[in-house]
Amino acid sequence: MSLFLILPIFAQEKEKKISMEIKNLNKKQIIKLIEENSEYQFFFLEDWLDDSLLSKSFINASIEDILKNIFESSDLNYFILEDNKIVLTKGNLIKKGVYSSTNLLTKSENDTPIIIDTETNNEINFLRIGKEEKKKKAFYTITGFVKNDKDGSPIEGVTIINKNTNNYTTTNSKGFYRIRLPFGKNKLETLFVGFESTHQNIILYNNGDLNFTINEKSEQLEEVFISANKNNNIRKTMSGISQIKAQEIKKIPLVLGERDILKVATTLPAIKTTGEGSEGVNVRGGKVDQNLFLLDDGVIYNPTHFLGLFSAVNPFTTNDLKVYTGNIPAEYGGRLSSVFDIRTKDSSTKKFSGEASIGPVTGNLNVEIPIVKDKSGLNLGVRSTYSDWVLNLVDNKEIKNSSVSFLDVIAKYAHSFNEKNNLKVTAYHSQDEYQIASDTINQYKNTMFSLNWEHKFNDKNKGNLILSNSQYAFDINYETLNTNAGYDLNYNINETDLKLKMKYNFSKAHKFDYGLESKLYRISPGTISPNGENSVINPLTIPKEKALESGIFISDEITVNPKLNFNVGLRLNQFLALGPSTQREYQENTPKNTTTLVDSFSFDDNEIFKTYYGLSYRIASRYAFDDSFSLKASFNKSFQYIHRLNNNTTATPVDTWRLSNTNIKPQEGSQLTLGLFKNIGDNNNYELSLESYYKRYENLLDYKVGATLLLNETIETEVLQGKGKSYGIEFLVKKNKGKLNGWMGYSYSRALIQLDSQFDEERVNNGLFFPTNYDKPHDFNAVLNYKLTERYSISTNFTYQTGRPITYPEGKFFIDNKEFLTYSNRNQFRIPDYYRLDIGINIEGNHKIKKFAHSFWNISIYNVLGRNNPYSVFFQTSESGNIESYQNSIFSVPIPTITYNFKF
Repeated sequence: MSLFLILPIFAQEKEKKISMEIKNLNKKQIIKLIEENSEYQFFFLEDWLDDSLLSKSFINASIEDILKNIFESSDLNYFILEDNKIVLTKGNLIKKGVYSSTNLLTKSENDTPIIIDTETNNEINFLRIGKEEKKKKAFYTITGFVKNDKDGSPIEGVTIINKNTNNYTTTNSKGFYRIRLPFGKNKLETLFVGFESTHQNIILYNNGDLNFTINEKSEQLEEVFISANKNNNIRKTMSGISQIKAQEIKKIPLVLGERDILKVATTLPAIKTTGEGSEGVNVRGGKVDQNLFLLDDGVIYNPTHFLGLFSAVNPFTTNDLKVYTGNIPAEYGGRLSSVFDIRTKDSSTKKFSGEASIGPVTGNLNVEIPIVKDKSGLNLGVRSTYSDWVLNLVDNKEIKNSSVSFLDVIAKYAHSFNEKNNLKVTAYHSQDEYQIASDTINQYKNTMFSLNWEHKFNDKNKGNLILSNSQYAFDINYETLNTNAGYDLNYNINETDLKLKMKYNFSKAHKFDYGLESKLYRISPGTISPNGENSVINPLTIPKEKALESGIFISDEITVNPKLNFNVGLRLNQFLALGPSTQREYQENTPKNTTTLVDSFSFDDNEIFKTYYGLSYRIASRYAFDDSFSLKASFNKSFQYIHRLNNNTTATPVDTWRLSNTNIKPQEGSQLTLGLFKNIGDNNNYELSLESYYKRYENLLDYKVGATLLLNETIETEVLQGKGKSYGIEFLVKKNKGKLNGWMGYSYSRALIQLDSQFDEERVNNGLFFPTNYDKPHDFNAVLNYKLTERYSISTNFTYQTGRPITYPEGKFFIDNKEFLTYSNRNQFRIPDYYRLDIGINIEGNHKIKKFAHSFWNISIYNVLGRNNPYSVFFQTSESGNIESYQNSIFSVPIPTITYNFKF
């Protein structure tokens, strides 16, 4: 209920002075104290008074001075009547009028005074915001958050419109909004698909806060969207940014029925994989190690489970994924090709809820636990597998004795101290163990911790202080009864990162992001030890590596006019290679090998033995021809100081990472992009984009023929560094609404590398550019969902890719009765093209809102055509002496699955 008033201004009698001591009292207690020790009587509504405590001392002070001090930081005004009555008002000042003590002190049924203001007598439903001042401005700003009434989670993309003036704003990823409104009466409305509109009439007196809680219309089928932000593809300055909501992918049929946000990302034109069972992705012709995977700001070095078939990130705890493939923001450093920014959900702070699924190989449980009502909550997710039964069905004795299992656990605690301070803490652990047709047990695990403190200084300034630690390790245990070659081999990388990120909304024309970051790498490149008393393996430990990578960054979002925008960013990088270390020097103008080694130098702990600097710049622009059509261009340059070592066709969990040093230079990359973005149809229902790019690389890492990368102390003698280039054109069309929705994407791209040298052993393919292992020119994906009814829908996922390059043996020869093979140029041939069709049927439970749990069934067939897509191709010499080729496949037959999901 609100108070409204019309009060005169009378001359006050000479006021008596008051002395009083206030110690930790709230406003209600202070008012009571004044009434008990003076002749003054207050009139107000109790719910206007907050519980904040005050401590003040007054000596011979006037009642004016006391009230001014008490209500200075609140939105309450006051007026002192001649009969020692004090009237408090919410926001507005007292207006002149005809005084009548009768209408002023009218009592309601609950004995609450009701004061009437004739100017707003009929505005009972209007909410007052801010504290009215004598000097009024024409416009004020209100800010706030929009949250889901069901679980208190923030909602991104909600439109808040002023019905009086038709100006509007939208909420960001944290549900936050800001809007400028004229002084006085305004009528606000929230608009968001799937939620009821909320109306709020306000009278604005000053800057203030207004939060909205909106209700879902019903529990309905979600449509398949890549991004839920209306017109973001047109309005955003940067190109090459895709956002995928975890809740919007549950109908896409995937292998073994497992919902997977990273697998869905690979259906976008810019992102490719080398095939089933391969860990990692290639973005716009970049290497696997050139992608930065972040989970709540902490690095994940291996984001996959089950030999690359599943994502290592729990889909039920995931909120969304942003992939930067074009112009990467200046705040991110250390990778050349992309950033996969995965964000987990905040727990509900209102009620306990959860989600679970039971599939053919995995079980998943996610619960949201309120800790402090409306302030904090814990989101906890656990996922495990029971997949060995799948291997037992294979008609192969060796495979039947194999095993594959994984486990991941994630916990996120979020606490809101107030509107200016928020804390989020995320802990994550995943572990895989597999043994495929051998006596070798392989284990690998990720462990990550991140802490994010967000502070809002004022309406224009806010910042985040982020601390994270990430570890990746693998262990290979080989036990055998037939030989004495048993061993244990392990590897570990540890990264600790500290980052300060600031935002400053200087004006409508300039919005700055700036900060600094520093990360410490510690790598144990490998240790091997004998397993068992009879093992003849010699123990070996490769010396540890350590380095400090730091950066300072700033970017400016420049709005020239509504049509033209720029985003300009700089990042200054510094890389310090630290001891203890032994660095080797080789003869100049000779290949690096054991015969050209000149000297070696030892460095003490934390001694700097090599320093690299790099200035990264990121420039993006957007010109909007109208609200549905824009042109975007960008250019960026980046540096990468850490390298992933792998000389196989596909990335594996036991690949190792090494740091730049005196002999291995940092990788450099630059990218130029140009894109057209167009929305068509009713409500911009169709989104079209056409993007092209060209990238150049320096110091790309590759390997000599037959290189040994694991447990190699002189790794620089096995690697080569050269130039690279990639280019392509990408087309994407999306349909966002209606019975049929989804997207189709096509790209033509090339990824080439040049390894040239004056020395034969360091030159590949005569020093000419040749295709990389992941060069796949043609790539087409179609992800479609057709809604038959509100409860039933059918989904399809079709993928086609050019076969990846491979090196074939072309002949053989004999020397001293020993047989040798001759091979083609590296990557001269290709394995067969890859294509696959998946189909899924989705069945929702009934849409009653008030029931214990909402269920969802997914019945899908992976590889419905039974395509025998090759995973690898290899060659062996038969008993007859002929060279024969063989092909391995992961899933060569249709794989049907049934998965049951339910929310409670």
